[in-house]
Amino acid sequence: MTVSALGALLALAAVGCSADDSAKQLDGWAKNVCDASRDPIAQSRAALADTGNVKDGESPVDLQKRLSTDLAALATTNQQLADAVQKAGAPKIDDGAKVQQDAVNELKQVAQGYLDAQKKLDGLTNADQAKFADGLRSVGDQVQRLSQVSTGALATLQSGDLGDAIKRQPGCKAATAGAPPPTRRGRRVRRRVPGRERGAVRSPVRRHARPGGRIALRGQELTPRRPVRRCGGRAAPADGGECPGDEQPRS
Repeated sequence: MTVSALGALLALAAVGCSADDSAKQLDGWAKNVCDASRDPIAQSRAALADTGNVKDGESPVDLQKRLSTDLAALATTNQQLADAVQKAGAPKIDDGAKVQQDAVNELKQVAQGYLDAQKKLDGLTNADQAKFADGLRSVGDQVQRLSQVSTGALATLQSGDLGDAIKRQPGCKAATAGAPPPTRRGRRVRRRVPGRERGAVRSPVRRHARPGGRIALRGQELTPRRPVRRCGGRAAPADGGECPGDEQPRS
């Protein structure tokens, strides 16, 4: 074997060892993050799912308290996720320190955002139905944005070799399992909203507010609806006239 051939073999062996070492380092980093993140992710999903639950006869006061508890849990879990990524250190990838710090900063901002949303929710007055409905819609929009940012922050860690390492971890495999949809009386609630992209996060509290300031809770309508008059299988004339066929025959 020539010297140049031997050198080439040694170089290939060095590359192979380097790749193995890099994979092991990424696996170790991913294990630290996934093990520490498993419970916060599960708790975060449970809290977010609860904001979408519809409870029969739930009063505005009880709804406000329940959502406030959920927002506090979401703030705590996102802070815990930020701490887990921070504690793991920078992953051994290109711009690893930047990738890590960007994820940490975004998760911390999300945690603070949930605290701000909780404060806004707690400050709503349910004595004025119109203002309460508007406030719920505003909080719902804020929660939707925060959920998307949190998901995006974690997604930045799940690409390339780092993403492959995370996928190999049992803790993250359990975390990536889809959370069950909200239930009502033991049944799954699945509602498709026209124009909404599949997989998009629903505004958790919008279903509790109707346009025009009406607050609608399952089992309870705070503003009565006007009955709809029908002519057989068709809607009655909008001007309040008689149904077709009701006219008396002429003599």
